[in-house]
Amino acid sequence: MARRDASSWLSKSPSPSELELHVHGMPFSVDKGLLSARSAKIAALLEENPPEKLAFLLRDIPADPKTFELVARFCHGYELILSTENVIPLISLAYYLEMTESHSDNNLLDKTVAFFEDRVLPSWNETIKALRSASSAIQQAMHSGLVEACFESLVYKALADPRLLGEPIKVSTCSEDSEDEEACKPNARRKLLSPDWKSEDLTTLSLQLYDPLIHAMNQHGVQPEYVAASLCQYVRKWANSGENESIYKRGVIEAVERLLPPEKGILPCKLLFEMLRFAICVECSNDCRSGFEIRIGKQLDQAEVKDLLIPSQGYSKEIQYDIECVRRILKHFYSNYCSTDVSGIISVAELIEEFLMEVASDIDLRIDTFVSLAEMSMAASLGTQRNSDGMYRAIDIYLDKHRYLTEVEREEVCRVLDCQKMSPEACEHAAKNERFPVRFVVQVLLVAQMQLRDTVTKEVQVFDDKLRREAVEDEEKKGLDEEEVRAEMERMSIKVMELERECCMMREEIEHTCTHQKSKRGKASMWRKMKRKLGCASSTHDCNCQAKRKKRF
Repeated sequence: MARRDASSWLSKSPSPSELELHVHGMPFSVDKGLLSARSAKIAALLEENPPEKLAFLLRDIPADPKTFELVARFCHGYELILSTENVIPLISLAYYLEMTESHSDNNLLDKTVAFFEDRVLPSWNETIKALRSASSAIQQAMHSGLVEACFESLVYKALADPRLLGEPIKVSTCSEDSEDEEACKPNARRKLLSPDWKSEDLTTLSLQLYDPLIHAMNQHGVQPEYVAASLCQYVRKWANSGENESIYKRGVIEAVERLLPPEKGILPCKLLFEMLRFAICVECSNDCRSGFEIRIGKQLDQAEVKDLLIPSQGYSKEIQYDIECVRRILKHFYSNYCSTDVSGIISVAELIEEFLMEVASDIDLRIDTFVSLAEMSMAASLGTQRNSDGMYRAIDIYLDKHRYLTEVEREEVCRVLDCQKMSPEACEHAAKNERFPVRFVVQVLLVAQMQLRDTVTKEVQVFDDKLRREAVEDEEKKGLDEEEVRAEMERMSIKVMELERECCMMREEIEHTCTHQKSKRGKASMWRKMKRKLGCASSTHDCNCQAKRKKRF
């Protein structure tokens, strides 16, 4: 069988044995016998219809001219070169033309399916490349189960190695003096893979394929932080591109919000605010914007004041920033916060105070809107030790920029401020502030007087406590001295008693000696007796002693 030149497929003047078909407006001339020998659909149509009618019957053929030319070449005996990029379109067209084993042993469907299963599905990269090429016959590929097979392969691989979706986005940044420096490197775990290997990015897929694929990954339990990372990459690629129309961008951002896992903290609050701004800008549905607001509300304590500065949209733009959006986010926070998380409540209260300072200078900001936000912030501070200085500064800015307010209106603005929680410095400043209403200034003066009284009372109490402590210490010291004196006196008493006992014994001995001496000896004999007891028994020595005494005197 003679082979035809590739350029001869384009129809010029077809012979009676050829069919003239149009694929996306391009005419092709194909041998009837060869085509019907490979395609059961063509054979059946030729049996029931004249050849000239086939062009009309096959006007919606699901293939582009390049794919149909490959099929025509296969029918005419040319070598079929399969690739990742053409295998899904070829399978789809072979399925449509019923080029099956039941009609021909050397059939296109078996050849292409075998290549698809052996060369495409086992590889993450090849599967994504094949899906990208399916855009020309997407409906036929879905109907034949090719897309579902690709999804199953990708989900299975993502479950085994979720890093294929991209590195998770860290909610908190690493500090410069972090002990674990490796943890701060976003792609540290990627080193486990081959340095020459790079995974294909899912963000290259069209939304028609990306949406159901991510939905399947969520259903099968792929780790949510990795899914969220892929969704963020998709937003950056498609929604921020200037080439796409706003309708397509709206579809992208709505799909991303719908596909985001519900877990708290898988994305930074700042990034969620960026998505919300974009959703407002392209006029996404209310459900989409509400979804972002709910997610932000769950982690509002991580936000910064600049995140809340969402520009107003619409033609009127009565106020500079979208206050109502912030109020809705704040309500979501209060409805989801844990009562034990005091630090989070305080952080949000301070955040709203800073936000009020930013928006207070807006001349179009109404009193009820300002007061509503202020009340929500102050309600969060109940039961805490926070002062009201931040709210005082915000009200001061508002009154300064809205000097046209009446006394009653200024009192309405100041109603939310708790004077008893103001610091002495703030009270001193408010007492001299001419922008505040007189009734409020009087209230501040009373509070300042009470604070002064409390301060004096505390100082006196501290002084009294100090005196009591000193008195107790003196008493303890005095008691210690008395104990020492008492112990010393007891020791002296013991010594005195011992001396008295010795004296008593000596007196008894003397009396006993005297009763046995002769009375005629007189006092001199008694004295000599005593001297003998004392060791002076010699009479010579006694005389010598007396002689010496006489000489001495």
